[in-house]
Amino acid sequence: MSPALQGLITIVIGVGGCVAYFYFSNLFLDKVLYPASGPNAGRNINRANMIRPWLFLAPALIALSVYLAYPVVETLRLSLTQRVPGGGYVWVGFDNYAKMSGEPKFWEALRNNMLWLIVVPALSTAFGLLAAQLSDRIRWGNLAKSLIFMPMAISFVGAAVIWKLVYDTRPADQEQIGIMNAVWLAFEGGPLSVLFLKIVPVLGLLGFAFAVGLMAWVLIRPLVRPSGAAAGLVPLRILGAAVAVWLIWVALRAAFGLIGADLPYGVPQTWLTIPFWNSFFLMIVLVWIQTGFAMVILSAALRGVPEDTIEAAIVDGANPFQIFFKIKVPQIMGTIVVVWTTITIVVLKVFDIVFAMSNGQWETQVLANYMYDKLFRANDWGVGSAAAMVIMLLVTPILIWNVYNARKEMR
Repeated sequence: MSPALQGLITIVIGVGGCVAYFYFSNLFLDKVLYPASGPNAGRNINRANMIRPWLFLAPALIALSVYLAYPVVETLRLSLTQRVPGGGYVWVGFDNYAKMSGEPKFWEALRNNMLWLIVVPALSTAFGLLAAQLSDRIRWGNLAKSLIFMPMAISFVGAAVIWKLVYDTRPADQEQIGIMNAVWLAFEGGPLSVLFLKIVPVLGLLGFAFAVGLMAWVLIRPLVRPSGAAAGLVPLRILGAAVAVWLIWVALRAAFGLIGADLPYGVPQTWLTIPFWNSFFLMIVLVWIQTGFAMVILSAALRGVPEDTIEAAIVDGANPFQIFFKIKVPQIMGTIVVVWTTITIVVLKVFDIVFAMSNGQWETQVLANYMYDKLFRANDWGVGSAAAMVIMLLVTPILIWNVYNARKEMR
């Protein structure tokens, strides 16, 4: 059977099965179980209407139970057991978690994931917001939006292959096909080299440290000036401030290291093997993909800002920057948070890009790759399942936060 015919049959069976289920389930409910006739017709109609939503939700609930709830429970069980040579499992409790916490690769993966969580959602949301604002102010804005959104149509592996060619390295005596090395070889150590390869990156790192410092102050300010509203979030604020301090230290260390670095001008670089910086080269790929998603959502939110507030700000003498940062951004802050948290969930599960570009080598390991290595390369199902549970525990608070915000918006 040809793949096209097989796909067509699958579609027909899938759609036909759904239609048949809803038709015959309604028929059974209204004609057999609770018929709308006889002395109890009113009571039967009410009961049928109470059951009908659950009847429609039943396939989704069953699918979620089979493909989501059961794997979670089974993964938790596997994380507390250890396979034995005979093919069975023995209960080991939290030994797998202790073994995992004792491996440097796990802490490397966790550290890299934290770095991805800070950089990728921030840059994707910022670039998406900038693109959404600017594209609405130009005549060919729809074309610009289409081009920016286009990477969303590319798979993560496809995007990784494209960017691997961008970072490609050839021997010094051959022509470079990688854009990065072609640009790199144009610098020879003169004033422009110092400006673009030292001063600009150092200023960027210092700016990043300053921005993270502001975020840390926003987190700890309610603790300095206590209020009842912030009492329940004290542990999260302290944890966020501690992560911010660590990021500031990392950024400042990299900045001062770059100032005194002796850059190898004229020598092609293997970009994906340079520790610390190679993680940023990988992050660029996901930022490139997710910026289009952020732009589409935020563009719709910006269009929903009431014109009355903008006109009032113009009458009061506000300039375009004040209108954007003090009028528009506060009104779409809920959408910005949703976009940020959605990209954060994607980042926590990132696997394809790292696997296709560096395979977790050269200090680029992330949690999903660590889990994959343990499960399918080392055949260590206990530690691999423990890593999966860590990823789930990191994702769950963000999911709960999104659901909470969605319900609050509905109310």
